[in-house]
Amino acid sequence: MGSEVSKQIQKRKAVSVEKQMLFDLNENCGETFPGCDYRPTDRKNWMASLGPKDLHINNIVWPGTHNSATDRIGIPCISRPFAQCQTLSVYQQLVLGTRVLDIRVNENNHVCHGILLTYNIDVVINDVKKFLFETTSEVIILEIRTEYGHRDPPEFEDYLEEKLGMYLIHQDDYVFGKTIAQLLPKRIICVWKPRNSAQPKPGSPFWSAEYLKDNWIDTDLPSTKFDSNLKYLSDQAPVSSRNFFYRVENTVTAQPDNPVVCVRPVTGRIHGYARLFINRCFAEGCANRLQVFSTDFIGGDFVDACVGLTHARVHGEC
Repeated sequence: MGSEVSKQIQKRKAVSVEKQMLFDLNENCGETFPGCDYRPTDRKNWMASLGPKDLHINNIVWPGTHNSATDRIGIPCISRPFAQCQTLSVYQQLVLGTRVLDIRVNENNHVCHGILLTYNIDVVINDVKKFLFETTSEVIILEIRTEYGHRDPPEFEDYLEEKLGMYLIHQDDYVFGKTIAQLLPKRIICVWKPRNSAQPKPGSPFWSAEYLKDNWIDTDLPSTKFDSNLKYLSDQAPVSSRNFFYRVENTVTAQPDNPVVCVRPVTGRIHGYARLFINRCFAEGCANRLQVFSTDFIGGDFVDACVGLTHARVHGEC
């Protein structure tokens, strides 16, 4: 018993030390970077505002959400705090400016996070279609994967093609060098990551797992995650010379052996440091590698930071 108490005290102390490290880094380095003062006047149509003819797919900093469809997961006040990573619906996230969605499904076509379930995938698809109907030039990366511990939904590619076919951008390496204007009216890059079925092939309406990569660091220590994100990003090629999307997730993950296991207070340890991360990317010489930047509980300032850096790239400021 005594050793377990001591272990928990050490864990709490490590979290406290790392939170202070990030706070001090933010105080010393600040949150400035090229485009940091830019605020889109219309987040819902920010790609259209920047100019579809000027926005190359590989040059966009894509604001994304982690576990995007968890706003209604589980039972409120009971299981929901342990799995909810967003409070906004998928449609609300898209209106706010989110352009990368992370959707997990099970064999029954329900969205899930681990063992907890929420609504049918139809809810997500309808939200996406509603947003696309209301806009003209916004492109979305829609990642759908079979959740760990589950089987692929049956005939899922047929389902997606039936629902989204008119919007789907087919798998093709040349897409990365194209502008949004060159892709329109197609507007969805759908990355489908099955667990049991074959990966989508070149020319398919769907993109295979190798086109959206990341290095998932499973930790609840914010400075450890922040530094690891920088390290792994630095290992990537510049966006101009790679034909895949690389994602950095500005999140930390609750650990089962830690006394705090609810998502919001844990991920809150790093949540406010997105602008600091971009600042450090420039300081470390890896800002030209940043492409997909995702978060829990997305807000307008996170979107503005991504759009601001995209604006700076479009105008040759970095």
